[in-house]
Amino acid sequence: MRVAERAEEGNSRHALSDDLVSKLREDILAERLRPGEKLTESRLCETYKVSRTPVREALKQLAAEGFVEIFPNKGAFVSPGLSRGDMDDIFTLRGLCELQAVRWAIERVTEERLAELDEIMEFMEFYTERRDTKKMMEINANFHRLIYAASECRILRHMLSSHRVYIRHSRLTRAYREEDLPAILADHRRIFDAFRAQDVEAGVEAMRAHIENSRLRALGEE
Repeated sequence: MRVAERAEEGNSRHALSDDLVSKLREDILAERLRPGEKLTESRLCETYKVSRTPVREALKQLAAEGFVEIFPNKGAFVSPGLSRGDMDDIFTLRGLCELQAVRWAIERVTEERLAELDEIMEFMEFYTERRDTKKMMEINANFHRLIYAASECRILRHMLSSHRVYIRHSRLTRAYREEDLPAILADHRRIFDAFRAQDVEAGVEAMRAHIENSRLRALGEE
């Protein structure tokens, strides 16, 4: 019985730590916790209503992800934003993974997921006409998440989701502009057309162009 109780207590502690990691990560991404800001255990315990153990575990996890830096005898600090070189590297790695994802996704896509992609495209067209950049960013993320799911590769899906988190962590990344929306829609239309045609190579080339266009837009290099 004691073993079961300890196991249950351990699972509860890990769940609490994971929840705190998500909250801290989101606050860092939103810059509610600013780059270079010191993260004291006592303040985090008070702010997030948790004990010191999940705080310590969360800080270690965020340090492993690059969101926090921990210095001996000094404490934990929010990491500075990613550099332009970091962003170029992330887009390069993301491109390699996205190309494989779209290749597998076109080969393995089901009728149900194809219908979901079709619905997402309809929403993209609607919000492009309305020039709603915020909704387009959300729908764009859903479009790519569906491709990751259709690839049926759990590891690849995790890697690509991590890349998106890191891109959001960069203060260099530029938000969508209204004038970007027609080009973004056209990029996704080409990818979707490749899915409908079951044309793997066309899908790979469409995704390759989309990733490069995204990099140029994000870093303001157009």
